[in-house]
Amino acid sequence: MFVRDLPVSAAVREQYRASGIEELYPPQAAAVEAGVTRGENVVAAIPTASGKTLIAELAMLTAEGPALYIVPLRALAREKYESFTELPGVSVGISTGDFDSPAEELGEEDIVVATAEKVDSAIRNGASWVAELACVVVDEVHLLGRPRRGPTLEITLATLQRRAPGVQVVALSATVENPDAIADWLDAELVESTWRPVSLRTGVYADGDVEFDDGSTLAVDVPPVGPNDDRGTEATAALVADAVDDGGQCLAFVRSRREAESLAARLAEEPSLQERYGGGPGRGAGSDGADAERGAEADTENGADAADPPGPRLAAAVRERGGTETGRRLATAVESGVAFHHAGLSSDHRSLVESAYRDREVGVICATPTLAAGVNVPARRVVVRDLERYTGEEMTPLPVLEVHQMCGRAGRPHLDPYGEAVLVAADDPGAVRERYVDAGPEAVESQLTEREALRTHMLSVVASGFADSKRGVLDLLDATFFAFQSPDVDLSGLVDEVAAELSGMGLLAVGGGNAAGDADGSDAPEGALSATDLGATVSRQYVRPETGARLVEAVRTIESMPAADVTPLTALGAVCATPDTRGTYLGNRERAAIYRYATQHAAEFTTAPDEAADFESWLCAVKLARIIREWIDGAAPETLVEQYRIGPGDLESHLERAAWLLGAADALADTLDSEVSVFASVREDLAASTDAEGDRRRRP
Repeated sequence: MFVRDLPVSAAVREQYRASGIEELYPPQAAAVEAGVTRGENVVAAIPTASGKTLIAELAMLTAEGPALYIVPLRALAREKYESFTELPGVSVGISTGDFDSPAEELGEEDIVVATAEKVDSAIRNGASWVAELACVVVDEVHLLGRPRRGPTLEITLATLQRRAPGVQVVALSATVENPDAIADWLDAELVESTWRPVSLRTGVYADGDVEFDDGSTLAVDVPPVGPNDDRGTEATAALVADAVDDGGQCLAFVRSRREAESLAARLAEEPSLQERYGGGPGRGAGSDGADAERGAEADTENGADAADPPGPRLAAAVRERGGTETGRRLATAVESGVAFHHAGLSSDHRSLVESAYRDREVGVICATPTLAAGVNVPARRVVVRDLERYTGEEMTPLPVLEVHQMCGRAGRPHLDPYGEAVLVAADDPGAVRERYVDAGPEAVESQLTEREALRTHMLSVVASGFADSKRGVLDLLDATFFAFQSPDVDLSGLVDEVAAELSGMGLLAVGGGNAAGDADGSDAPEGALSATDLGATVSRQYVRPETGARLVEAVRTIESMPAADVTPLTALGAVCATPDTRGTYLGNRERAAIYRYATQHAAEFTTAPDEAADFESWLCAVKLARIIREWIDGAAPETLVEQYRIGPGDLESHLERAAWLLGAADALADTLDSEVSVFASVREDLAASTDAEGDRRRRP
């Protein structure tokens, strides 16, 4: 099928042709045949780089009304937004934050790009534009199987199909074991394919050789390993150097942030990377003319300029964007064409690494697995060094789907003749091959029955007016992926139990005097449900019911505290102790200091040390409250990052979440008609640490 045959505007067809697209990839053509341009629901389960974005564009451009593109991550939202804004004659909006707003301005756009959480919050806040949607595209729909993100996506999809009857749903998925189940749930045509524009071979490394799934082998020159060297790291270094020498770029996946930085430091020692990207002293040293010529050809192929190597320029740019120790380590690495990427990096540094890699100014990124599900950074060769991760209790194998997503990054269309993915076997290469190469990925299983998720979403559907009875809640749950997968499960008793829990928190009124009832709902009809004023506020503020209940308790505690004891630390301690706060690490070396600080300021906290249900978690909350308090008081980000052993990206995230939760706490205080104002004042102080253009006072 050719671009000239597509039912889109002439301007769009011309842009596709100008970008080199004359003929559709087979999966794209199959999606058109399945009705994606005729308003039909379609599930496309195809490999990475096989054309999912164009399928989405065709659906949105041919829809008879506005379209919504749902992504799992903010970084991916920004990438898609920038891509869609290049479509001629189309207005595009993006929304990823401000969970207490309906974002009505998005109703003016042809295409809206948003995270699932933002769409969910917009629905809770009564966004009118949701009912006008003609097309909804869900990227990475296989994330339905993730414990936290999955239930939100599942309920959001079920709600959207009822808020906008007849809306077209196009779901884009990685290759999974049960795409037919997702398609049947959405009443969609299934487009399933293993076709890729660039061939991919996957192999397992062991003892100096890689055995690929196509029967080919690759000998890897790994130098003898010393007593202090790690065999997997040295094998990874050799595999990366080999690909870079051949003009390719690499992604190397490891289990943790620390390992990503450590591997980057090791790879930065590789002469081939130093020569190609840093203009180091090894360039051409000890080589004959033919070697130098081959090196120059590879430099041209992978984007590095022998006369003006990108490493020093990139290192200077990294240093300009932050002076933390993490930033200094990144600057040192990129000088040799190596970068690392993880959530602890500042957003500026992450963006810089991603753009430098796309511009081929970096030869390799050492990353944690989250990069595989995020922005578009394909490579000639992907090396997965670590196939296990620490869960907090033990080392567990990575899911097959997660490893396949990493491997799928190999092979850059229009840049690479092929892609290679290599799994480094620590012990048993046969077991690695059997689990990750020969076997298919896991099936996607709904996570909706997780109790915390049910409380959150049951409150939201009642508070938003979508259901006003037990029957209404059950009707919505019957439309979920969970109900489709488990039709014999009786959800009635579970709904009663969750309603009772929400009622006990003061967030839901249950009528009819049943087991879940309370005095506020006793006059209502049997099975009637309604959100209390507090419940409605909790839902609109997009916090978990457990967080809302704790913040209400904190407000009431503050009301009884002496005025002199109510300080910014009081508000920060309260919000940092909620389930919606991402915890911070508490090292043994700092434990005593944080405990002394907590003891000195004990009167300012809403929870006393001896009253904390989980003392360790309480102490972590104190640490986080102290960090944010010191930020507000003017501490340099470099000081906070080094003193408290957190990443610059962690600091950004903690500050953003604190602002959100302080706003939620203040809204709950208003709902209670409380005179407690400390949450509002601290939020204002926190906002004052951000300049008018939205940048941090000093970038972490």
